[in-house]
Amino acid sequence: MPSYRQIKRRIRSVQNTAKITNALQLVAASKMRRAQLRAAAAKPYADRMRRVLANLVAQLSEDEDQVLDPLLQRREGNRVTIVALTPQRGLSGGLPSNVNRQIYRTVRDQGPDAQISIIVVGKKGRDFVVRAGLNVVAAYPWLGDYPTTAEIAPIVRQIIDDYRANLTDRVLLVYPDFINTAVQRPVTRQILPVEPPPAAEQRIGPEPQYIYEPSERELLAELLPRYVEMQVYEATLQNVASQYSAQLVAMRNATDAANEMIEALTLAANKARQEQITKELLDIIGGVNALAG
Repeated sequence: MPSYRQIKRRIRSVQNTAKITNALQLVAASKMRRAQLRAAAAKPYADRMRRVLANLVAQLSEDEDQVLDPLLQRREGNRVTIVALTPQRGLSGGLPSNVNRQIYRTVRDQGPDAQISIIVVGKKGRDFVVRAGLNVVAAYPWLGDYPTTAEIAPIVRQIIDDYRANLTDRVLLVYPDFINTAVQRPVTRQILPVEPPPAAEQRIGPEPQYIYEPSERELLAELLPRYVEMQVYEATLQNVASQYSAQLVAMRNATDAANEMIEALTLAANKARQEQITKELLDIIGGVNALAG
């Protein structure tokens, strides 16, 4: 059994660890709140854009002579670009591993003959795809705690330019979807070619009739890049909110485990101290008896 002094050193070490995890929990809680508000604020804009885009595509589809924008055209090839949004920091529990497994599943689902290119955001995802030997065409290890549309603009410009230049046939987005503080679900979504949801699914009740100025085609040409940008931006906000939520839960669990360990070690230290005192008393009594004899 460890000595009393060894147990006390162990208790001090665990106490220091508990202070660190508690501090990280408080930091994650403050940043998580702001990240959640930003992710929630982006949803109404994204929903409205989806409704307008669906209405535009529906009107253009009625005219068979119209040629759809290249961002809407499907291709038969199997060249796939995967944009992976992953946590930028560690200490986030199982979230990085879950997102990395989703990346692997997405790559596997494309088939053995697929030509895969990876654009990865976040240090954890970058380390994974490099170790896996995947074809990484661009890496963005750090976008900051509160990324803006200007910071993701290079990513959006790269995937749109590659698609327009016929360098890829599909662009998939992999990211953790923030459900609540305890649940973050990695998902895969196709962003190119753009597949607007059916207009009938966008709202309850009849769809309002829009009058577009300039023409629907000109407006669609301007709206599609913004739509892709909004998809990437919303996923980026979901990624940040998921990261800090997972970190909050992980650090809270670590702090609770450290406190439980401190209680167990304190009990063991008290027992070791009692044994040590008892042994010393027995030695003293034995010595007194020897002198008296």
